[in-house]
Amino acid sequence: MFLNKDSFQIKINGMNDFLSLGEYLLQVEYGYNKLWGPDTGRNLRGKTTGTFLGIVDKFKLTIRKLTQQELELLSPIFNAPWQTVRYYNPDQKAMINIETYTGDWATLNRSTFENVYKANESFDISVIGTTPRK
Repeated sequence: MFLNKDSFQIKINGMNDFLSLGEYLLQVEYGYNKLWGPDTGRNLRGKTTGTFLGIVDKFKLTIRKLTQQELELLSPIFNAPWQTVRYYNPDQKAMINIETYTGDWATLNRSTFENVYKANESFDISVIGTTPRK
């Protein structure tokens, strides 16, 4: 398995199963951000030194336009303080689970008040790992 509609899944406490986000996603940007310790920098000779703490996974999800029912399904997940994400990790060549939190998100609606959720625009949300992995 590599990337397909089911290769990015999410759940929060209280959910029995993971929810595949494939049908809601326009794209996923998989970020593997290096985290360095406070002793990191360059010495007077220009050599980089420091303590490598690990990789923090960060995913930028682009969510398509949603119906009211879809928004009501996803909103509690995105607004929860913590999530568990399952995704395909190319280093491990397997699906793995990580604990995450989400960044701020917003929906843009250009419709009339009578049509509130029928014309919302797509939006981005970041999902960030809580612990670095080596």
